[in-house]
Amino acid sequence: MESWQGLHGRSLRGILWGGILCGVFDITYAFIAFGMRGATPVAILHSIASGLLGKAAAEGGLATAALGLFLHFVIAFGAATVYYLASRKLPFLVRHAVVCGLLYGMAVYLFMNFVVIPLSAFPRKLSYPPHVLIPGIAWHMVLVGLPIALAIRWADTRARATV
Repeated sequence: MESWQGLHGRSLRGILWGGILCGVFDITYAFIAFGMRGATPVAILHSIASGLLGKAAAEGGLATAALGLFLHFVIAFGAATVYYLASRKLPFLVRHAVVCGLLYGMAVYLFMNFVVIPLSAFPRKLSYPPHVLIPGIAWHMVLVGLPIALAIRWADTRARATV
């Protein structure tokens, strides 16, 4: 039987890689997509920080942008942790990581946009016309849910291979 620490280390690797990949892919896409509409990376990071700080985030400078980046990765690691914990009770999340990851990305998008943001200090109400909703869901499916699910599967596969 394997020690708790051995399982713990592999679990953390899956969560760590899932969070890093999700966070990097998601923020890169945001910088590109919103940058094409004129937003700067600092403004995007201020927008993330505004979930905690409200309108004051817009005047915060680089420290507030750093807070936005930190919060972004807290959310990414949180999403990876939730998937990992769910996969311990629902093994099909690991066995069918591609489909489940894509669906999880959709769920993350809907949860963030229709639960988290409305409950946060974010300073304005968002609208979701199809030209915003469809790419947003698609990007979260591919760049958020899928990397998390594949990282968790990778860590789980490694765990079984060493038992």
